[in-house]
Order: sequence, then C-alpha cells, then structure tokens
Amino acid sequence: MDKVDTSPLHGIWALTNRDLKKWYKVPFIFMMSLIQPFIWLALFGKAMNITALFTESAFNIPGLNIPKDVVNQIGRQIMLQTFGAQDYFSYLAVGMLTFISIFTAMFSGMSIVWDRRLGFLDKVLSTPVARGAIPIAKVTSTVVRALVQAAIVLILAILLGMDFSHITPIGLLGAFSALLLLIIGFASLFVTLAIRSTSWEAQMAIMNLLNLPILFASNAMFPVNYMPTWLQSIAKINPISYAADICRQLLLASPGMADLIFGFTYLAAFAATLSTLGIILSWRYLSK
Repeated sequence: MDKVDTSPLHGIWALTNRDLKKWYKVPFIFMMSLIQPFIWLALFGKAMNITALFTESAFNIPGLNIPKDVVNQIGRQIMLQTFGAQDYFSYLAVGMLTFISIFTAMFSGMSIVWDRRLGFLDKVLSTPVARGAIPIAKVTSTVVRALVQAAIVLILAILLGMDFSHITPIGLLGAFSALLLLIIGFASLFVTLAIRSTSWEAQMAIMNLLNLPILFASNAMFPVNYMPTWLQSIAKINPISYAADICRQLLLASPGMADLIFGFTYLAAFAATLSTLGIILSWRYLSK
C-alpha cells in the first residue's frame, strides 16, 4: 500500500492545483475577469482625454495663435508635472494593474465559502492536510490568477497606446513583485473574512462595499497631491497607493510618492501581517 504524502507542501499544492483547474479549464470565467479592466482602459481611459484639456482646449483662445508643436510641448510638461507621465492613459493603465489585482483577490474569499457550502471543506478537514494549508492554497491560487491577468492587462494597455519606452526587465520584475505583495495582503484579508462564513451574499456585500472606495481612495486613478486633505490621509496609508506608485516609478519612470525601499517595506509588512493573521485564525476557527 502506497504511503500517503502528508507534508504541508503537498497539501498546499493539491488545494492550489484544484482551484487553478477551476479557473483555466473554464475560459469563459477567465475572459469575463478581463472585461471590466479592458472596458476601463478602452472606454474610460481613452474617453477621459485629460491630456487634451491641457493642450488643445487650454490654448484654444480666439486670437491666440500658438504653434501646435509648442502647445503639445507645453501640454506634455504639464502632464509630467501633474501625473508624472506624458499622457493620462499611461497613468491610468498602470493604476489598472492594481485594480485587476485587488478585484481578483476579493474573490478569494468566495471560493472558501462555496467549498464550505458544497461540503468540500468538510472533506479537506477530515484529511491530514494542515488547516493552515487551506488559506495558503487559496492565496497562492489567487496570486497566480491575478498576476497572469495583470500581465494581460499590461499587454492590452501597451497595444492601446500606453507609453512603454521606460519599461525594462528589471522594472517589470519589480512592478510585479509589488503587485504580488498587494495580492497576498488582500487575498489573505478576504480569505480571513470568509473563514467562518456560509453566506456568499455577505461576501458579495463586503466586496461591493470595499471595491470602489479603496480604489478611489488611492492614487490608482488620480494623484494624491490633488486630493482633498482628508482624503490624502487615507490614500497615504492605502497599500494600493504604494503598489501603484512603485509600478509607475518602474514602468513609467514617474516621480514617486515615496521611495522604492519604503514602498516595498510597507507592502511587505501589509502582506506579512494579513497572511499571518489568516493562518492563525484558520487554525482556531476552521472546523467541520
């Protein structure tokens, strides 16, 4: 009789592989997860042509004949000073990388709720698999899905006109490392919230409550310096702001809200705290 592998890594891999199969074996779900950020990029990003406000519209004064190349040069300088990018679409596109990351992370809690309702969680709890392996597997599968989707969104953004002149392999590695820490933190948070839940309606309510507020209370779509003072205080502690800031520094060569070392340290502390909390609570509250 073959010996059963009871090592923690085997349990984590088995559970992670199960969740990933449910993702890549149903392409429709994968495509649906890309529709929303694509709409934001293709429609919102292109329709909200803030660059034109600082060029054609700002200098379209009767009797004021300024050469078009001078207008464009002034407009680019204003955009660089305001957004740290030559056009708003590039600024927004990098912010969408954080959006797709947290959007995917939010659904990590839904998976554990359905596992409980369908009886799969009870079966897992009756096996030698460590309870801490359950949230780790959920977070790991979420990390894989979110990073793949973020990479696809980045490619779509470049095809739609994002400035990629400053992108380097090291910059890509650093940007996706920041996204990795962001995903780990938020996925751990939503898995922790779902540990004792049997209601998918409650999880959806939490997601709908937090989705847009945490996005708009960050620099994913607008610079922190131009927000109201009370909102700046929130944005400066929002981990999304630091992830987006790191990505813009590395992919667009934009000036940072904080230096890279502080940004990575902040995200690492965020990810470590919430993942540790999720593992501890899983040992205490996961039950059949």
